[in-house]
Amino acid sequence: MAVTRSILLFVLAAFAEIGGCWLIWQAVREHRTWLLALGGVVALGAYGFVAAAQPDGAFGRVLAAYGGVFVAGSLAWGVLVDGFRPTVWDITGACVCLVGAGLIIYQPRA
Repeated sequence: MAVTRSILLFVLAAFAEIGGCWLIWQAVREHRTWLLALGGVVALGAYGFVAAAQPDGAFGRVLAAYGGVFVAGSLAWGVLVDGFRPTVWDITGACVCLVGAGLIIYQPRA
């Protein structure tokens, strides 16, 4: 159950961080309303709380593992929201990152 909770928290953290960055990008780079930037700031703040809810108490380990989730999540966001078409290298790199994330956070501990 702890692994399932952890995975769900990683997905929620990715949604909050990537979504927050995307909202700010829309306001700044796409010249849309600054209310989007405000929503992005709120989402980025929420990301911090979600990351802190991870069962593992080691900040460095959680954030390092989340880095792999962020890479894959960013590419997925691009595909689903922006029509981005990843290359086979993008997908391969994201898979390597997810394997690395899994090794970091779910390694057996004594």
